Amino acid sequence: MAVFLLLFSVLLFSCFLPGTVVYAQRSFTIRDITLSIEPGPDVQRDINVTLRCRAIVSVSGQEALSREYTVYKDSRPIYTKASSTLEELLYPLPHARVSNSGRYKCAINIQGQQMISRVQKLTVTGLSKPLLHLNKSVVMKGEELTATCTAPNETGSILFYFYEGTKEIVEEQVNSNQVEVKFRLDSEGIHWIHCSYKVFVGGDSLKSNESNSIIVSVKELPFAVVLEIAPQSGIYEGDMVFISCTISNGSEDPHLSSEDPHLISEETHLYLSQGNKLLSSGHTKVNHSMMALTNSPEDFECKLEMGKIKKTTTKTVLVSELFSTPTLIMSPAEVFQKEYLTLTCKSKSYASERLRQEELSYTLDPLQSLLIPKEDGVFFGRVLQYDFNYTCVATARGIVKRSQTLTVRPKVSVSTPKISAVGLVVIGRPFQILCQSDTGSLPINYTLMEDYEPLRSVSVERSSDQAVFTVTISRSEQIKRYMCEAKNSRKEGELSKRLSVAVIEPLTEPTLIAGSAKFPNLPDVSEGDHLYLVCSVKGSPPVTFKWYRVGSELPLHITTSHDTNADYQIPALSKDHSGTYYCEAVNHANNVVRSDPVVIEVRLALWKKSVIGGVCLVALVVLVVLLVLRFRSKRARVDRGEVSVWTKRPPDADDEKSSSVASSEPDVEYTEVVHPPTADPARAALLRKGTDTVYSELQNAPHGAADSLDQGSVEYAELNSD
Repeated sequence: MAVFLLLFSVLLFSCFLPGTVVYAQRSFTIRDITLSIEPGPDVQRDINVTLRCRAIVSVSGQEALSREYTVYKDSRPIYTKASSTLEELLYPLPHARVSNSGRYKCAINIQGQQMISRVQKLTVTGLSKPLLHLNKSVVMKGEELTATCTAPNETGSILFYFYEGTKEIVEEQVNSNQVEVKFRLDSEGIHWIHCSYKVFVGGDSLKSNESNSIIVSVKELPFAVVLEIAPQSGIYEGDMVFISCTISNGSEDPHLSSEDPHLISEETHLYLSQGNKLLSSGHTKVNHSMMALTNSPEDFECKLEMGKIKKTTTKTVLVSELFSTPTLIMSPAEVFQKEYLTLTCKSKSYASERLRQEELSYTLDPLQSLLIPKEDGVFFGRVLQYDFNYTCVATARGIVKRSQTLTVRPKVSVSTPKISAVGLVVIGRPFQILCQSDTGSLPINYTLMEDYEPLRSVSVERSSDQAVFTVTISRSEQIKRYMCEAKNSRKEGELSKRLSVAVIEPLTEPTLIAGSAKFPNLPDVSEGDHLYLVCSVKGSPPVTFKWYRVGSELPLHITTSHDTNADYQIPALSKDHSGTYYCEAVNHANNVVRSDPVVIEVRLALWKKSVIGGVCLVALVVLVVLLVLRFRSKRARVDRGEVSVWTKRPPDADDEKSSSVASSEPDVEYTEVVHPPTADPARAALLRKGTDTVYSELQNAPHGAADSLDQGSVEYAELNSD
């Protein structure tokens, strides 16, 4: 608490110290800013224009805030002023010019807050008339003239034009209202010179009227430049030519001396040149001597320079050839390495009135060419194994002329060509044969031959080209009949070996054979057998075989064989393997062939058949045994005297109407009689102790006996009792 009171006291005391000022932050707002143009937006030149920028600012307190005004012309700042008063900003444009035209706006900035006025457009019309001034009104021909053109009181970027009559001669653009240029008038006489200008305002341009015209008189120099050459005609190569270049005043003595007052000036110079070559120079007179040559056909020129004045004269000298430029010819025109050649160097013509033919001598350059001169201008020797440049040099009376360079390129004899096939060779399909030599100068002519009979020829002229021939064969042995010949000289061509390449024979339709190990060619197989599906074709291996089962898109098995047949094995057959099978084959000829389908029916296994047969046989034997045992049981009972009832037909009961009987033995029938239950209990018990079955032997009477006698059959019953 004591510390707090101490700090409060210090602060209160400092507030009342003498000279201590406490500032409070003042609030303000910029309400509006406007720009006005006085006396108006459209004025004539030379009018005083004022741009008035007025800002309305609301602020708390009595003191004015510091504010900054900026004036823009065409979006570029042209004037900035800081003020702490409430005054408006006035920006004067005295004597307004066209260059003052543009789009103006002003901005105010107070403590980082800114506001910009609307854009006002100022248009100033009318350009001042340009003024032309020349440093001379009388000049000599070729003398330089200085001209000054002024655009009074204009500002900005100005393009000035200078005219000779209606022809424009000079133009110059500057950022001021005055320009000075220099030019020459080449023709004698009176010339009218004037100027004009163009002011650029924004994207537009305004052109002024023409200036005052000034007359310029151009006079010819009072002296001439004289060029003399001796001799003037009949000049041949090797002759000496004398040349002089002087100044003449047109009097009887055409040559001026160095004491002539017109030539005392140090600026007077004479220059003697031929083409781009300066021969000599001097003040008043130049002399030069040289040997005439035909390889310098440029004109001679004598040039006078007096300060800015220039005057020239030219003259052509005709020089006749003493002998023509030699030519170098090679024979033969085509040579191969290590062959002999002859080079002949001759000048086709020479000036017989000035030169004897014996005076002409020829040499071969370079001397180490190893060719031996046979006679004048003829050289003989063996050609080098590489390219070599030769030049012939003809010399007579100090004149040396060289022929054009001859490059001898010895050709390389073609090597034995190699013959090969491009890609695969398939019987019945077109394929290409390539014939190529490893070495040999181009062009090379290749000829395809079949058993030494030429078929077609191809000329290879570029290293990127190849000799390719397209052929088709129908038999594999036909491939070895092809050869090719290469030739690039007058000699016999080189013959290749016979073409040796593998020939692919397309596949024939395959044959599918199915069978087991016991019956290889029969599709009749049983369960448990080992099935072989053998697919065979005719054609060039390797062959890819595929086995399919009808109903399945994917192959059962795929194999590639270097033979023309292959098999697919199915061990331990079952009934599920029954179905229709086929095979496909393909080789490098890319022809897919398919076999006819084969139906496979898998029968029951042999042991299953044996079991079923055995079971049936046993069942049959058991049945037979049971029947036999039963039959014997019945006969045994009769033989033991068991109670039986037998019924016999009397022998005399035959009827004449009955049919004859084949056997003398009477027919015996055994009838099983089941007795109904008896009412006597004792009898029932007896019967129950014995058998309930009664066997009766019935002897049939002759047909009709029973009917006529109306009697029943006699029944003998044997009853088994206790």
